[in-house]
Amino acid sequence: MAADLNNKELYINRELSWLEFNERVLDEAFDKTNPVLERFKFLGITASNLDEFFMVRVAGVMEQVFAGRTKPDSSGLSPAAQLEKISERTHEMVKKQYNCLNRSLIPRLREEKIVFKDYGDLEYNQKDFLKSYFTTTLFPVLTPMAIDSSRPFPLVYNKSLNLIAELSGEGENRFAVVQAPSVLGRIIELPSGGETRDFIFLEQVIKHFMPRLFEDCEVISSSAFRITRNSDLEIDEDERHDLMVEIEQSIKRRKWGAPVRLEVESDISKNAYSFLREKLEIDESYVYHISGILDLTACFAISGIRGEERLCDEPLPPVAVKAFKDRDMFERIKEGDVLVHHPYESFDCVVNFVRTAASDPGVLAIKQTLYRVSGNSPIINALIQAAENGKQVTVLVELKARFDEENNINWARKLENAGCHVVYGLVGLKTHCKLCLVVRKEPDGIHRYVHLATGNYNDKTAKLYTDLGMFTSKESYGADVSKLFNVLTGYSKSTDFSKISVAPTGLRDMLLYNIRNETENAKNGRPAAIVAKMNSLVDKPVIKALYEAAEAGVSIKLIVRGICCLRPGVKDISENISVYSIVGRFLEHSRIYYFENNENPRLYLSSADWMPRNLNRRVEAAFIVDDENIKKEILDILDITLSDTEKIRVMQTDGSYRRADRRGRARLNSQLEFYRRAKEKNKPDSENREDEIFVPITSSSDNI
Repeated sequence: MAADLNNKELYINRELSWLEFNERVLDEAFDKTNPVLERFKFLGITASNLDEFFMVRVAGVMEQVFAGRTKPDSSGLSPAAQLEKISERTHEMVKKQYNCLNRSLIPRLREEKIVFKDYGDLEYNQKDFLKSYFTTTLFPVLTPMAIDSSRPFPLVYNKSLNLIAELSGEGENRFAVVQAPSVLGRIIELPSGGETRDFIFLEQVIKHFMPRLFEDCEVISSSAFRITRNSDLEIDEDERHDLMVEIEQSIKRRKWGAPVRLEVESDISKNAYSFLREKLEIDESYVYHISGILDLTACFAISGIRGEERLCDEPLPPVAVKAFKDRDMFERIKEGDVLVHHPYESFDCVVNFVRTAASDPGVLAIKQTLYRVSGNSPIINALIQAAENGKQVTVLVELKARFDEENNINWARKLENAGCHVVYGLVGLKTHCKLCLVVRKEPDGIHRYVHLATGNYNDKTAKLYTDLGMFTSKESYGADVSKLFNVLTGYSKSTDFSKISVAPTGLRDMLLYNIRNETENAKNGRPAAIVAKMNSLVDKPVIKALYEAAEAGVSIKLIVRGICCLRPGVKDISENISVYSIVGRFLEHSRIYYFENNENPRLYLSSADWMPRNLNRRVEAAFIVDDENIKKEILDILDITLSDTEKIRVMQTDGSYRRADRRGRARLNSQLEFYRRAKEKNKPDSENREDEIFVPITSSSDNI
């Protein structure tokens, strides 16, 4: 009897799976094999992740509850039940965060002679220093905001750090709010005798000098608090509206979205706490009583303390891509496809691709999609230069890239002012594919050069995220990308692609076709296997197809960094499915799909995760890799990832994760191995001697 693949027990709730991912990041903060300042960085990442989780995901579930929705998700949880489990889990996680900070990291720093002091523990000269700092720097910036019948509770900005002061008054006590200025550093270094480096947090200084702000009142108590607000933009994409104007207005509304979380110091007075709860109208279950500093994103500042490189990871500067060294980029790409693996190999080759096109007299046109770019993007500057040089430049700027909307609006305007043709995408869809097309006139005719990638055209994140990009001049890829740009900029609805699959029209169909092909091969006794790497796996139709494949005997290995709603190891259903997650120094971001196809493998790179939003509501692209050398490179990447013993976790049937069993295995950190291989691959020819021939650690067949 066939299993019921709609059984809710087979699916893990998306939000709880995300929290499990953040737990893996937190595990890196506890990991004593990481340098201590790197552990602070991981703790800061968990806090930043939680901020966004509340602003978007928790806010969305809360809205469902307020709207009276009771329909359960695939895991059988109603919105109200989800909120209850989220609250329970996040409160546990916050306790672990502060255990890590207070019991492990701060004491570990003290061992390294880096000390965070309370005001009462300061030396006289340090107090004198802070008195001067407050008078000259801090006092002019602070704005005390009294609250009374004529002055209502102030607008407290999302994620800002604030202090509430309880003041003596005639009759009932009064309250005031002071925002800790974000323009000043959160940590202040103090003068010290040389044996230690001493620091203090900004809010402690404000607390101590609070009476200076209210000289006519007695300050009874003061405590820090922080609000997280609903920040998911509601955008009216009606074609009659100006999308840019609509998004700009929505960004402004983000500042005063409904509160979804309140963080307060654990020693806040009862009066101040009751007052905050009343004014913010927030339920107790969304309040977090903190034993330590509020806003753990301050850990980023700690991890960046200057002069303490000994407590950080050894630098791994990206390696220049040998294929393009002292070569004309177009001539090299004509010779054959080139794969680049970031951040191990430098993103400069991508920037130079656009820069070269901007100045090359033979280039007629450049077309590019932009989802997230850096604040001073060399890609944008190159596109502007291209337009000024008379090239036809078309740029699709995705204005709806969450939390990058304002940045993208500014870039869109600069591109337009430079003469670029700027397109804002399709109504109802985010354009998330990563494509750059260069059209060049050469003596033998028109040629197209293409860069396709799994990651954004962002030179900053390209140093932190693992991604793959491929350069090609093959006509089949160029024709497909040209067709896709015609879809994005015009009225074309072409789906006739030979090398790429595009969401929302064909990408899911491609995935399901390949998964079902493996299923049929397994049923017929032919070799059948699937290996897929992505950020998240949520889409129910894809999960059901994977269950069916596993039931038929297909070997399935999934490398999923974040959310995974599939449940592996279920008897008679998913025993052939293994799920792994890598959380390490770099953020795993590449998407790779491998299908055995009866020993004639199909291998794709993509911008898309296996989620409903990617397959239904975004323009995504997956491109098949047909160059045999590049195929081998990518298969090695999958194999090395699965061979990791240091940073890989294995998903259990209950949704939890465990470190991989190292017994009998050589120790391997896959990310460090990729960097070693990048250096080896890109060595100058003069450095490659016969006794240094590179031997892979395993053959690709070991794991795939």
